[in-house]
Amino acid sequence: MAAPKSPGISTISTCTPEKARGDHVFKIEGYSLWKGLGVGKVIQSAPFAVGGYDWRLSYYPDGYTEGSKDHVAVFLELLSKDAEVRASQIEGSAYLYIPDDILLIKCDITVIKLKEAQMRKIDMSFNIEVPPSDLLHNLRSLMDAREESDVSFKVKDEVFTAHKVVLAMRSPVFKAELYGPMRDKCGQGQSITIKDMEPAVFKALLHFIYTDELPPLDDLHDDDEEMVRHLLVAADRYVMERMKLMYERKLSEFLDAKTVADTLALADQHHCSKLKEACIGFINSLDRIDDVMDSVGYEHLKKACPTIFIDIWEKAAKRKV
Repeated sequence: MAAPKSPGISTISTCTPEKARGDHVFKIEGYSLWKGLGVGKVIQSAPFAVGGYDWRLSYYPDGYTEGSKDHVAVFLELLSKDAEVRASQIEGSAYLYIPDDILLIKCDITVIKLKEAQMRKIDMSFNIEVPPSDLLHNLRSLMDAREESDVSFKVKDEVFTAHKVVLAMRSPVFKAELYGPMRDKCGQGQSITIKDMEPAVFKALLHFIYTDELPPLDDLHDDDEEMVRHLLVAADRYVMERMKLMYERKLSEFLDAKTVADTLALADQHHCSKLKEACIGFINSLDRIDDVMDSVGYEHLKKACPTIFIDIWEKAAKRKV
């Protein structure tokens, strides 16, 4: 399932105050002794912290100014430097214990820290389902659309139609033949003769070009291993590297003592390095090499690829080390 597609993003900014609450009790002993200290004379509490800031209470027993000399005055002072904060809901209460001559001043503080507005994104995406790609289906349909083809191939008694641009996109050999110096020989509707290839093999080649998939071997109506050999040769002929590797893997699954020499010769002739390694590894893993040497393919291997035995011996020697 494809990821949901977003038509847009909205943003919203929010400013939320940060609050902290605390209280402090200022105990003044000898209350009566402080009276008469004088207007503007102050008694200060020890610093205390609320909301991450330092505060202090200031007590004026004879008033802060001449106008308030008949009353006591209490102030809350912020001691922290360069602080951007304000306090609200400041509540105070005083209790006088006459027998003990003690004055208790309690201050409840709610501190509001000033914060910048925070912005957040609101995802306005919607869960719109997107169907899977139909590209391969379209290409497969195009392969069967004879009326839209612009090139044809004659393979023995059978004719196959195709599309130049698709062939050129998938194979550098087809690109050179259809859009290179030979392009004038392949005009609209011109038929190109393919030699040294069976119709079933060329059909399988076209199937892979249009679908990027190997055709089922059951559809080829031939000996499986022999047909895979022909298909590997066709893939090498048209430089279809992925198809070639896929058939290298298939041939590695067919390996046995009677056919491994033939397969090794094929791998060496068509530069199939992975299949070549698999064949040499298989030969060196056998308990009896006689079965390989008695096969018909072994004689062909000696004549066609004599230097391959050096690779076999070197690999065998490394296994013994």
